[in-house]
Amino acid sequence: MSSVKNVINDSYKLMLLNDYLRVAIKESGFSSVDIQKTPTGTRVALHVTRPGIVIGRKGSGIRDLTKALEKDFDLKNPQISVVEIEKPELDPNVMCNRMSQHLARGTAFRRAVMWTMQTIMNAGAMGVQITISGKLRGERSAFEKHSKGILPRAGHHATVVVSEDIVHVDTKMGRIGVRIRIARKENDIPEFEFKTATKEIPPPKKEVEVEEEKETVVIEEVPEDPTKPRTESELIEKEEEHIKAVETYEEIEEELK
Repeated sequence: MSSVKNVINDSYKLMLLNDYLRVAIKESGFSSVDIQKTPTGTRVALHVTRPGIVIGRKGSGIRDLTKALEKDFDLKNPQISVVEIEKPELDPNVMCNRMSQHLARGTAFRRAVMWTMQTIMNAGAMGVQITISGKLRGERSAFEKHSKGILPRAGHHATVVVSEDIVHVDTKMGRIGVRIRIARKENDIPEFEFKTATKEIPPPKKEVEVEEEKETVVIEEVPEDPTKPRTESELIEKEEEHIKAVETYEEIEEELK
């Protein structure tokens, strides 16, 4: 088999694996998977928001997932590692999965879009753009594009700062596609940063020897918050109560009339 066919075959298997993991471990807040082939086997890194759900009790979840990857996807000796996502609200894969669950539960698409945009911007994003298309209101397909903040659209700067993901969800009206693009501030290139004023260089400080007192630090175990959602489904259920209070453009226009 030629190298081109190998690349196509590997990309196709990776796409099938992503689709499988989106469903199999969706409660853990699955984002993406990285595969690396080694002489001893295959390293599989799963990026999720809740690693405990993937690992399972006494590693039962990892063992079941290892058997599935070895049997269904022909991965030789898969060695699974779980990586926790620090800021899930700034991950387009996680937010696409959450928004798709809202749409599948029957939430109005504009309310879901406004809530998702507000959540992403409150988490510290530089900008966000959400495109939703399909049978949104009737039999005819349509699409809407909503954006907020600063979002580079072209050039090398856009490829570095912006990350995106696309997901499809089946509703009563039909299939709907969701595309989320997020620009993160921490990925900003220094040469493109906006400089408002020059910083004054402070005078050099005199070094003074100070005797430091040793303090004993006591580390207390923080108990788990029972009100905090443990799975993605619990999080979606709590968010639905807040989404009902979100105002859409149509409601604002009616108030202005």
